[in-house]
Amino acid sequence: MQEIEFVCPSDVFLKVIKGKCKTTLIVLIKKQCNRFSEMKRTLPTISERMIAKQLDELEADGIIERKVFAEVPPRVEYYLTEYGESIFLIVHDMRKWGYQHLERTKQV
Repeated sequence: MQEIEFVCPSDVFLKVIKGKCKTTLIVLIKKQCNRFSEMKRTLPTISERMIAKQLDELEADGIIERKVFAEVPPRVEYYLTEYGESIFLIVHDMRKWGYQHLERTKQV
């Protein structure tokens, strides 16, 4: 297995949240949009395959947990872990900065 070295610890953070829609998924889950179908409806331009891949990666990194309910039809919901709650605060601040930057550069 190849070991990856990071020059700056913030690079680790960026590696974890890098993806087509990971930060958006973190925000959606925090706002109680917990089911895959809700996420897909909220992100119509992102493929189901991409959403599933990003959710799998967030779960593997311990940011979210997947809860399967023993029901028919099956029901699956996603939740931020305690660890994920800590990353949400950073993502929230990044979003605020992004909005401010868009306004500042008149890209809104």
